[in-house]
Amino acid sequence: MSTTADRLARLVSPVADDLGVSIYDIEDSSGTMRVLLDRPGGIDVDTLADASRRISRAMDEDGSFASATSLEVSSPGLERRLRTAAHFLGAVGEQVKIKVAPGTGADRRIDGVVAAADDRTVTVTSPEDGAERTILLADITSARTVFVWEPTPRPGTKRAVPVPDRSGDDAPPHPDRDLRPAEPAEPAETEATP
Repeated sequence: MSTTADRLARLVSPVADDLGVSIYDIEDSSGTMRVLLDRPGGIDVDTLADASRRISRAMDEDGSFASATSLEVSSPGLERRLRTAAHFLGAVGEQVKIKVAPGTGADRRIDGVVAAADDRTVTVTSPEDGAERTILLADITSARTVFVWEPTPRPGTKRAVPVPDRSGDDAPPHPDRDLRPAEPAEPAETEATP
């Protein structure tokens, strides 16, 4: 017997193929069907809207979905939930937070970078000491990627710009590109008038 998510996946697959996107995940959550679509480089809002219309039409034509079912079509976002082996394989090299079931190791919460993944395990490297920990996917209770924001400069501070090597260059310095202090000007010689 197939689940509602499995039945929806059969309807979504041709739509995704036609639009040139991949199905990241489909979940059934209390009458709300969530379809997460993606493509390399990200997916735009117009493609998501088109996919939503097509999937909704396919669900209506199929007739096996309750009228109370609502549909959400979106991208997985910057911080993606990781549930399947394919999700972990796609996250190799990314920062993650993982929570494992009690009794599976010393630390239940693991932060690090996904070093490797296969159909049964994921290996995470700790940023603190470089230690690797291999975890059975079956032991993971929740996992997601973590988007690392670059620090923004404080207001009023200037960002340091590298000074180009001007050895042998006779071009005058450009005030916006050259952060070296200006050399003091030679005092101008004035002619004395009698």
